[in-house]
Amino acid sequence: MTLPSRAVGLLLGYAADRLLGDPQRLHPVAGFGLLASRLEQQVYAERRARGVAYAATLVGAAALVGLPVESGRARRLAGGSLHAVLTAAATWAVLGGHSLGREAAAVGTLLDAGDLAGARARLTHLVGRDPSRLDADEIARAVVESVAENTSDAVVAPLLWGAVAGAPGLLGYRAANTLDAMVGHRSPRYERFGWAAARLDDLLNLPAARLAGLLTAVVSPRRSAAVVRTWRRDAGAHPSPNAGVVEAAFAGALDLTLGGTNVYGDRVEQRALLGDGRAPSVADIERSRRLARRLGLACVVVAAGIAAATGSASSRPASRVAARGVARAVAGGCRRLTHE
Repeated sequence: MTLPSRAVGLLLGYAADRLLGDPQRLHPVAGFGLLASRLEQQVYAERRARGVAYAATLVGAAALVGLPVESGRARRLAGGSLHAVLTAAATWAVLGGHSLGREAAAVGTLLDAGDLAGARARLTHLVGRDPSRLDADEIARAVVESVAENTSDAVVAPLLWGAVAGAPGLLGYRAANTLDAMVGHRSPRYERFGWAAARLDDLLNLPAARLAGLLTAVVSPRRSAAVVRTWRRDAGAHPSPNAGVVEAAFAGALDLTLGGTNVYGDRVEQRALLGDGRAPSVADIERSRRLARRLGLACVVVAAGIAAATGSASSRPASRVAARGVARAVAGGCRRLTHE
Protein backbone atom coordinates (compact mmCIF):
# COMPACT_ATOMS: atom_id res chain seq x y z
CA MET A 1 0.00 0.00 0.00
CA THR A 2 1.34 3.42 -1.00
CA LEU A 3 0.86 6.20 1.53
CA PRO A 4 -0.66 9.45 0.27
CA SER A 5 1.79 12.33 -0.05
CA ARG A 6 0.29 14.20 2.91
CA ALA A 7 0.91 11.24 5.21
CA VAL A 8 4.46 10.87 3.88
CA GLY A 9 5.07 14.58 4.43
CA LEU A 10 3.88 14.44 8.04
CA LEU A 11 6.13 11.47 8.78
CA LEU A 12 9.15 13.11 7.14
CA GLY A 13 8.53 16.43 8.88
CA TYR A 14 8.22 14.72 12.25
CA ALA A 15 11.47 12.84 11.62
CA ALA A 16 13.21 16.09 10.66
CA ASP A 17 12.10 17.73 13.90
CA ARG A 18 13.28 14.79 15.99
CA LEU A 19 16.65 14.55 14.22
CA LEU A 20 17.44 18.18 13.41
CA GLY A 21 15.37 20.36 15.71
CA ASP A 22 14.24 23.81 14.65
CA PRO A 23 15.78 25.53 11.62
CA GLN A 24 18.78 27.44 12.93
CA ARG A 25 18.41 30.46 10.66
CA LEU A 26 15.42 32.29 9.22
CA HIS A 27 12.92 30.33 11.32
CA PRO A 28 9.47 31.03 9.82
CA VAL A 29 7.78 31.09 13.24
CA ALA A 30 10.20 33.77 14.43
CA GLY A 31 9.50 35.73 11.27
CA PHE A 32 5.77 35.44 11.83
CA GLY A 33 6.21 36.61 15.42
CA LEU A 34 8.10 39.69 14.25
CA LEU A 35 5.37 40.48 11.71
CA ALA A 36 2.66 40.01 14.36
CA SER A 37 4.50 42.28 16.78
CA ARG A 38 4.83 45.04 14.20
CA LEU A 39 1.18 44.78 13.24
CA GLU A 40 0.19 44.91 16.91
CA GLN A 41 2.06 48.20 17.28
CA GLN A 42 0.03 49.64 14.41
CA VAL A 43 -3.45 48.41 15.31
CA TYR A 44 -3.54 47.83 19.08
CA ALA A 45 -6.60 49.07 20.94
CA GLU A 46 -8.29 47.94 24.15
CA ARG A 47 -11.21 46.46 22.21
CA ARG A 48 -12.17 42.87 21.52
CA ALA A 49 -13.25 43.70 17.98
CA ARG A 50 -9.78 44.99 17.16
CA GLY A 51 -8.25 41.82 18.57
CA VAL A 52 -10.65 39.67 16.54
CA ALA A 53 -9.60 41.44 13.35
CA TYR A 54 -5.92 41.16 14.28
CA ALA A 55 -6.13 37.41 14.91
CA ALA A 56 -8.30 36.72 11.85
CA THR A 57 -5.92 38.61 9.58
CA LEU A 58 -2.76 36.90 10.76
CA VAL A 59 -4.13 33.36 11.15
CA GLY A 60 -6.00 33.63 7.86
CA ALA A 61 -2.90 34.90 6.07
CA ALA A 62 -0.80 32.03 7.45
CA ALA A 63 -3.35 29.48 6.28
CA LEU A 64 -3.52 31.20 2.89
CA VAL A 65 0.24 30.75 2.47
CA GLY A 66 -0.25 27.01 2.78
CA LEU A 67 -3.08 26.70 0.27
CA PRO A 68 -0.89 26.42 -2.88
CA VAL A 69 0.70 23.32 -1.33
CA GLU A 70 -2.70 21.62 -1.49
CA SER A 71 -3.37 22.54 -5.11
CA GLY A 72 -3.97 19.83 -7.65
CA ARG A 73 -0.83 20.84 -9.53
CA ALA A 74 1.39 20.46 -6.46
CA ARG A 75 -0.16 17.07 -5.77
CA ARG A 76 0.41 15.84 -9.34
CA LEU A 77 3.96 17.08 -9.93
CA ALA A 78 6.60 14.36 -9.63
CA GLY A 79 3.95 11.85 -8.69
CA GLY A 80 3.10 13.68 -5.48
CA SER A 81 6.73 13.97 -4.35
CA LEU A 82 6.62 17.78 -4.41
CA HIS A 83 3.51 17.80 -2.25
CA ALA A 84 5.16 15.43 0.24
CA VAL A 85 8.32 17.56 0.41
CA LEU A 86 6.40 20.80 0.90
CA THR A 87 4.21 19.20 3.58
CA ALA A 88 7.32 17.88 5.29
CA ALA A 89 8.90 21.35 5.26
CA ALA A 90 5.77 22.90 6.76
CA THR A 91 5.58 20.15 9.39
CA TRP A 92 9.24 20.59 10.34
CA ALA A 93 8.78 24.36 10.61
CA VAL A 94 5.83 24.20 13.01
CA LEU A 95 6.72 21.26 15.28
CA GLY A 96 8.51 22.00 18.54
CA GLY A 97 9.06 18.62 20.15
CA HIS A 98 12.85 18.58 19.78
CA SER A 99 13.27 22.08 21.20
CA LEU A 100 10.93 21.31 24.08
CA GLY A 101 12.90 18.19 25.02
CA ARG A 102 16.21 20.03 24.69
CA GLU A 103 15.12 22.85 27.01
CA ALA A 104 13.72 20.44 29.58
CA ALA A 105 16.96 18.42 29.52
CA ALA A 106 19.01 21.60 29.94
CA VAL A 107 17.13 22.50 33.13
CA GLY A 108 17.56 18.96 34.41
CA THR A 109 21.31 19.05 33.74
CA LEU A 110 21.70 22.31 35.65
CA LEU A 111 19.75 20.91 38.59
CA ASP A 112 21.85 17.75 38.61
CA ALA A 113 24.95 19.97 38.76
CA GLY A 114 23.55 21.89 41.71
CA ASP A 115 23.27 25.12 39.72
CA LEU A 116 19.94 26.34 41.06
CA ALA A 117 20.40 29.89 39.77
CA GLY A 118 21.18 28.63 36.29
CA ALA A 119 18.17 26.28 36.35
CA ARG A 120 15.91 29.13 37.40
CA ALA A 121 17.17 31.27 34.53
CA ARG A 122 16.83 28.45 31.98
CA LEU A 123 13.31 27.65 33.21
CA THR A 124 12.11 30.97 31.77
CA HIS A 125 12.57 29.40 28.31
CA LEU A 126 9.75 27.01 29.17
CA VAL A 127 7.28 28.75 31.48
CA GLY A 128 5.97 32.22 32.25
CA ARG A 129 5.91 31.80 36.03
CA ASP A 130 8.37 33.61 38.30
CA PRO A 131 11.20 31.14 39.07
CA SER A 132 13.13 33.34 41.53
CA ARG A 133 11.95 31.54 44.67
CA LEU A 134 11.51 28.02 43.33
CA ASP A 135 13.53 25.18 44.81
CA ALA A 136 14.77 22.22 42.77
CA ASP A 137 11.60 20.16 43.19
CA GLU A 138 9.33 23.07 42.26
CA ILE A 139 11.45 23.70 39.17
CA ALA A 140 11.07 20.01 38.30
CA ARG A 141 7.29 20.33 38.66
CA ALA A 142 7.26 23.35 36.36
CA VAL A 143 9.29 21.44 33.75
CA VAL A 144 7.07 18.35 33.87
CA GLU A 145 3.94 20.48 33.54
CA SER A 146 5.47 22.41 30.62
CA VAL A 147 6.52 19.20 28.86
CA ALA A 148 2.98 17.87 29.20
CA GLU A 149 1.18 20.99 28.00
CA ASN A 150 3.60 21.84 25.22
CA THR A 151 3.77 18.32 23.85
CA SER A 152 0.07 18.72 23.15
CA ASP A 153 0.43 22.29 21.83
CA ALA A 154 3.64 21.91 19.82
CA VAL A 155 3.46 18.29 18.62
CA VAL A 156 0.01 16.71 18.84
CA ALA A 157 -2.06 19.70 17.74
CA PRO A 158 -0.04 20.65 14.63
CA LEU A 159 0.13 17.01 13.51
CA LEU A 160 -3.62 16.63 13.95
CA TRP A 161 -4.44 19.81 12.02
CA GLY A 162 -1.88 18.86 9.39
CA ALA A 163 -3.57 15.48 9.00
CA VAL A 164 -7.04 16.95 8.44
CA ALA A 165 -6.15 20.19 6.62
CA GLY A 166 -2.63 19.82 5.21
CA ALA A 167 -0.26 22.76 5.02
CA PRO A 168 -3.00 25.37 5.70
CA GLY A 169 -3.87 23.51 8.89
CA LEU A 170 -0.24 23.31 9.96
CA LEU A 171 0.52 26.97 9.32
CA GLY A 172 -2.82 28.33 10.49
CA TYR A 173 -2.65 26.38 13.75
CA ARG A 174 0.90 27.46 14.51
CA ALA A 175 -0.04 31.09 13.79
CA ALA A 176 -2.92 30.90 16.27
CA ASN A 177 -0.74 29.22 18.90
CA THR A 178 1.99 31.83 18.46
CA LEU A 179 -0.49 34.69 18.81
CA ASP A 180 -1.84 33.14 22.00
CA ALA A 181 1.69 33.10 23.43
CA MET A 182 2.20 36.73 22.40
CA VAL A 183 -1.10 38.41 23.29
CA GLY A 184 -3.35 35.73 24.79
CA HIS A 185 -2.10 35.81 28.36
CA ARG A 186 -3.84 37.61 31.19
CA SER A 187 -2.62 41.16 31.67
CA PRO A 188 -4.18 44.63 31.66
CA ARG A 189 -2.87 45.26 28.13
CA TYR A 190 -4.25 42.07 26.59
CA GLU A 191 -7.41 41.53 28.62
CA ARG A 192 -9.56 42.58 25.65
CA PHE A 193 -7.20 42.77 22.67
CA GLY A 194 -5.86 39.25 23.25
CA TRP A 195 -9.23 37.65 23.97
CA ALA A 196 -9.78 36.39 20.42
CA ALA A 197 -6.29 34.89 20.09
CA ALA A 198 -6.67 33.07 23.42
CA ARG A 199 -10.12 31.70 22.63
CA LEU A 200 -9.11 30.61 19.13
CA ASP A 201 -6.10 28.74 20.51
CA ASP A 202 -8.35 27.06 23.11
CA LEU A 203 -10.77 26.01 20.37
CA LEU A 204 -8.09 24.62 18.06
CA ASN A 205 -6.49 22.68 20.91
CA LEU A 206 -9.68 21.06 22.19
CA PRO A 207 -9.44 17.92 20.01
CA ALA A 208 -5.65 17.75 20.26
CA ALA A 209 -5.54 17.81 24.06
CA ARG A 210 -8.05 14.97 24.24
CA LEU A 211 -6.13 12.96 21.67
CA ALA A 212 -2.98 13.61 23.70
CA GLY A 213 -4.72 12.35 26.84
CA LEU A 214 -5.92 9.22 25.08
CA LEU A 215 -2.52 8.48 23.55
CA THR A 216 -0.83 9.03 26.91
CA ALA A 217 -2.93 6.16 28.22
CA VAL A 218 -2.06 4.05 25.15
CA VAL A 219 1.71 4.55 25.48
CA SER A 220 1.60 3.95 29.26
CA PRO A 221 -0.09 0.53 29.34
CA ARG A 222 0.80 -0.23 32.96
CA ARG A 223 -0.67 3.09 34.07
CA SER A 224 -3.48 3.47 31.53
CA ALA A 225 -6.24 3.08 34.12
CA ALA A 226 -4.60 5.72 36.33
CA VAL A 227 -4.27 8.06 33.34
CA VAL A 228 -7.98 7.83 32.54
CA ARG A 229 -9.01 8.07 36.19
CA THR A 230 -6.86 11.14 36.86
CA TRP A 231 -7.98 12.80 33.63
CA ARG A 232 -11.67 12.31 34.38
CA ARG A 233 -11.43 13.30 38.04
CA ASP A 234 -8.93 16.18 38.03
CA ALA A 235 -8.68 17.83 34.60
CA GLY A 236 -11.77 19.99 35.06
CA ALA A 237 -10.24 21.73 38.09
CA HIS A 238 -7.45 23.19 35.97
CA PRO A 239 -8.01 26.76 34.69
CA SER A 240 -7.24 25.67 31.12
CA PRO A 241 -9.72 23.37 29.34
CA ASN A 242 -6.82 21.79 27.46
CA ALA A 243 -3.71 21.92 29.62
CA GLY A 244 -5.67 20.31 32.44
CA VAL A 245 -6.34 17.23 30.33
CA VAL A 246 -2.72 16.64 29.38
CA GLU A 247 -1.22 17.55 32.75
CA ALA A 248 -3.67 15.22 34.50
CA ALA A 249 -2.84 12.46 32.01
CA PHE A 250 0.90 12.91 32.60
CA ALA A 251 0.34 12.94 36.38
CA GLY A 252 -1.46 9.60 36.10
CA ALA A 253 1.11 8.09 33.75
CA LEU A 254 4.09 9.17 35.86
CA ASP A 255 2.39 8.53 39.23
CA LEU A 256 2.98 12.13 40.34
CA THR A 257 0.99 14.97 41.83
CA LEU A 258 1.13 18.14 39.74
CA GLY A 259 -0.34 21.56 40.43
CA GLY A 260 0.06 23.88 43.39
CA THR A 261 1.05 27.51 43.77
CA ASN A 262 2.27 29.36 40.67
CA VAL A 263 3.52 32.95 40.79
CA TYR A 264 3.31 35.15 37.68
CA GLY A 265 4.80 38.50 38.60
CA ASP A 266 2.29 40.14 40.94
CA ARG A 267 -0.32 37.45 40.32
CA VAL A 268 -0.49 34.25 42.36
CA GLU A 269 -2.50 31.24 41.19
CA GLN A 270 -3.37 28.35 43.46
CA ARG A 271 -3.77 25.48 41.02
CA ALA A 272 -5.75 22.38 41.93
CA LEU A 273 -3.71 19.25 42.56
CA LEU A 274 -3.69 16.66 39.76
CA GLY A 275 -2.91 13.02 40.47
CA ASP A 276 -2.34 10.80 43.49
CA GLY A 277 1.41 10.24 43.46
CA ARG A 278 4.40 11.90 45.07
CA ALA A 279 5.63 15.40 44.26
CA PRO A 280 7.95 15.64 41.23
CA SER A 281 11.72 15.51 41.67
CA VAL A 282 14.59 16.23 39.32
CA ALA A 283 14.65 12.63 38.03
CA ASP A 284 11.09 13.03 36.77
CA ILE A 285 12.19 15.56 34.14
CA GLU A 286 13.78 12.78 32.10
CA ARG A 287 10.79 10.51 32.71
CA SER A 288 8.48 13.21 31.31
CA ARG A 289 10.73 13.63 28.28
CA ARG A 290 10.59 9.92 27.53
CA LEU A 291 6.81 9.93 27.88
CA ALA A 292 6.57 12.94 25.55
CA ARG A 293 8.67 11.14 22.93
CA ARG A 294 6.42 8.08 23.05
CA LEU A 295 3.37 10.31 22.82
CA GLY A 296 4.75 12.18 19.82
CA LEU A 297 5.59 8.96 18.00
CA ALA A 298 2.12 7.57 18.61
CA CYS A 299 0.57 10.81 17.42
CA VAL A 300 2.46 10.95 14.13
CA VAL A 301 1.35 7.38 13.40
CA VAL A 302 -2.26 8.39 14.09
CA ALA A 303 -1.89 11.56 12.03
CA ALA A 304 -0.46 9.64 9.09
CA GLY A 305 -3.38 7.22 9.37
CA ILE A 306 -5.90 10.07 9.34
CA ALA A 307 -4.16 11.62 6.34
CA ALA A 308 -4.18 8.28 4.53
CA ALA A 309 -7.86 7.69 5.30
CA THR A 310 -8.93 11.15 4.14
CA GLY A 311 -6.49 11.54 1.24
CA SER A 312 -8.93 10.32 -1.38
CA ALA A 313 -11.46 12.97 -0.35
CA SER A 314 -9.24 15.87 -1.47
CA SER A 315 -10.35 17.67 -4.59
CA ARG A 316 -9.58 20.82 -6.57
CA PRO A 317 -13.09 22.25 -6.14
CA ALA A 318 -12.79 21.84 -2.37
CA SER A 319 -9.43 23.61 -2.45
CA ARG A 320 -10.96 26.53 -4.36
CA VAL A 321 -13.80 26.80 -1.84
CA ALA A 322 -11.29 26.78 1.03
CA ALA A 323 -9.15 29.39 -0.69
CA ARG A 324 -12.12 31.70 -1.16
CA GLY A 325 -13.12 31.27 2.50
CA VAL A 326 -9.65 32.05 3.82
CA ALA A 327 -9.28 34.99 1.45
CA ARG A 328 -12.59 36.43 2.67
CA ALA A 329 -11.47 36.04 6.31
CA VAL A 330 -8.20 37.86 5.60
CA ALA A 331 -9.90 40.61 3.62
CA GLY A 332 -12.54 41.08 6.32
CA GLY A 333 -9.90 41.32 9.02
CA CYS A 334 -7.89 43.84 7.02
CA ARG A 335 -10.98 46.01 6.41
CA ARG A 336 -11.80 45.97 10.10
CA LEU A 337 -8.30 47.00 11.05
CA THR A 338 -8.36 49.77 8.48
CA HIS A 339 -11.72 51.27 9.39
CA GLU A 340 -11.72 50.99 13.17
